[in-house]
Amino acid sequence: MRPCKRRRILNKFSFNYFKPSGIPMNCLKETILFDEEIEALRLKNIKKLSQTECAKEMDISQSTFQRIISSAYNKVSDAIVNGKAIKIISRF
Repeated sequence: MRPCKRRRILNKFSFNYFKPSGIPMNCLKETILFDEEIEALRLKNIKKLSQTECAKEMDISQSTFQRIISSAYNKVSDAIVNGKAIKIISRF
């Protein structure tokens, strides 16, 4: 298996958890979201860049960007639908 290429992440996030309100953390399951997935969501949904532009910003291929953004959408959807906390961590 090839080693994972380092992604360019321009935004450093000052937070590392999101959770449903009113439920203690020790009662929640966690979904892990990597900082590269947060960056992909930011570029695509907040900055409104095309997938090609997002890939270029992150210094990765378009197919790699697609895998990252799909993973992010699945994880965020799972957390929202199933009431899980989202923990954001750095992969590198």
